Amino acid sequence: MTPSFTAFEGQRRLVTGTLAEVALAVRRAGQAAPIVIFSDATGRSLDLDLRGSDEEIVARLPKTAPAPVEPETQASEPRGRGRPKLGVVAREVTLLPRHWEWLNARPGGASVALRKLVDEARRANGDRDRQRAARDAAYHFMSTMAGNRVGFEEASRALFADDRRRFGELIAAWPVDIRDHIVKLAFSDRVPTQA
Repeated sequence: MTPSFTAFEGQRRLVTGTLAEVALAVRRAGQAAPIVIFSDATGRSLDLDLRGSDEEIVARLPKTAPAPVEPETQASEPRGRGRPKLGVVAREVTLLPRHWEWLNARPGGASVALRKLVDEARRANGDRDRQRAARDAAYHFMSTMAGNRVGFEEASRALFADDRRRFGELIAAWPVDIRDHIVKLAFSDRVPTQA
C-alpha cells in the first residue's frame, strides 16, 4: 500500500495523494495561506524542499516506501553457500539470562522462537495496534491544526476514550476540512460501532 499524504492551505484541504503528487501540487499552488503537508499514517507534518524543477523536487523527497527487494539471482549464476537471503536484519536484543535460557530451549533456537512470538503478537494485537496508530495520527494532526480551537482538550480526551459520539459533538464547529480529516485519520479503517 502506497503511503498517503495530505496538504492543507490554512484551514482548507488542498490535496491528498502520494508524496510526489502532493509536493508538486503544493509547489504549483498559489500560497494564499501557509501550506502544511502531513503524513496520513502518522499525522505529523513534513518539511520539504520545493525548489527547482519537478524532477529535482521528486529526487529530494524522503523515501517513504520500503526499499525494493533485490531480484532473484539468475539460474546461470551459482548460488553461494549457506542460507538464501530472506531480508533478515541482525539487531541486538537485551534479555535476562532466564529469557535466553527459555528461548534457546525452543525448537530452532532463539531466533525462530522470537520470530514466532512476534508473528503471534502481531496477529493477536493487529486490530488494536492499527486503532492506536490511527488515534495517534489523528491526535498529531489535530494538535497542529486545531490545538487552539475551543474544545480541543475535551475532544482529545474523547478521542483517546474512543467516545465517537462525544468526539463528533466537540469538533462539530471546527472548520469542515480539518474536522473531516481528523475523523478520516481516526476512524476510517474501523468498522462503525452500533449506537
